[in-house]
Amino acid sequence: MTENHPQLQQPAHGPKHKKDLTRRKVVVAGAGAAVAVGAAGTLAASGAFASETSASASASSTSTAAEACYRLTSETTEGPYYIDADKIRRDITEDKEGIPLTLQLKVIDSETCKPVANAAVDIWHCDALGIYSGYESLSTGGGSGGGGAPTDAPSGTPTDAPSGTPSGTPTGEPPSGAPSGGTGGGGHEEPTDDERYLRGTWRTDKHGQVTFKTIFPGWYRGRTVHIHTKVHVDGTWTDAGYEGGHTCHTGQFFFDEESVLASAEVEPYSTSTTERTTLTEDTIYDQSGTAGGLLKLKYNKKNIAKGVIGSIMMGVDPDTTNDGTSL
Repeated sequence: MTENHPQLQQPAHGPKHKKDLTRRKVVVAGAGAAVAVGAAGTLAASGAFASETSASASASSTSTAAEACYRLTSETTEGPYYIDADKIRRDITEDKEGIPLTLQLKVIDSETCKPVANAAVDIWHCDALGIYSGYESLSTGGGSGGGGAPTDAPSGTPTDAPSGTPSGTPTGEPPSGAPSGGTGGGGHEEPTDDERYLRGTWRTDKHGQVTFKTIFPGWYRGRTVHIHTKVHVDGTWTDAGYEGGHTCHTGQFFFDEESVLASAEVEPYSTSTTERTTLTEDTIYDQSGTAGGLLKLKYNKKNIAKGVIGSIMMGVDPDTTNDGTSL
C-alpha cells in the first residue's frame, strides 16, 4: 500500500496544532566525530566536495518554488532505526566508502513560502550495502539472507517467488513485527551498537537552507534507495545542541532509477547481492515527484563515482506535529 496523503497537497487552514512539549536534547559531536578519510583508491566523501555549489542552487526555479507553496511535502514513516539527533554535524560520512553525495535542502513554510530558519534537520540512511549504524546486527544488508530487514520494508512481500525472479522484484518474507498494510509504521527499535555513521543534524540558515555531506545510499530488501529526514522547529539552539520544540515533518528522499542503476556499477554497491526494489515498486514513495521527496540530482553521467549533488525544497507546516510514528 503506497503512502499517499492527498490531504497534504493543499495548505492547512485549520487551527494551529497543539505543540508537542516532549523535551528533546542533543549533544554536539566532539572532535572525534570528524570524517575519517578512507584509504587511497577508495571512494571517500571528503575529496568530492571541493567543487560543492552554493546551497542556494536548490531553489531551482520560480515555478518549482510556486508549486511548493501549494503543496506540503509528503509525510512518511519514521521507520524503526531513528536515533534522536545525537550528532550535530554536516559531514556524516565518517569512514564509509561510497559515491560522495552533497545534499542541499531548503525548508519553507508551504503556506507563506517563507524560509523556516533555525530549524533542526535530521538525516539518516543505510550505507552502500544496506546497513544502518546503530543497528548493524538487525540490518539485512548485502543480501546475506536471514536476519531482519528494517521494518519500514513493506508487508505482503512475495514469499513464494519462482526462481529466476527479475532483478528489482522484492523477495523474501518481511521480518516479524513488520506493520500490516505496508504502511511501514512499525515500532522503534533500540540501538544495538554504538556506531553512528551516516547520521547527523544541522541548523537551517536564515534562507531555510542546510547542506549535508554524505554518500549515495545503498539498498536493502523491500525498499528502494532512500534517505530519512526530520525537521524540528520551535526548539532552542544552545552550546549543548538543540532542545525542546516539536517535529513538524518526517519524510524520505528518493533517487531516480537512472542514478541508482549508475551507482550499482560502482564499488562497493556493485558487490551487493540484494535484489533491489525499484522506485515505482516502493510502497513508501507516493509517486508524486518533488512533493513526495524525489531529489533533483546533478552528476557526471559518464562517471557518477566523481560525486552527486542532490537538492530539494521541502514545504512544511511549522504549526503541526508530524513525528512519523503513527502512519
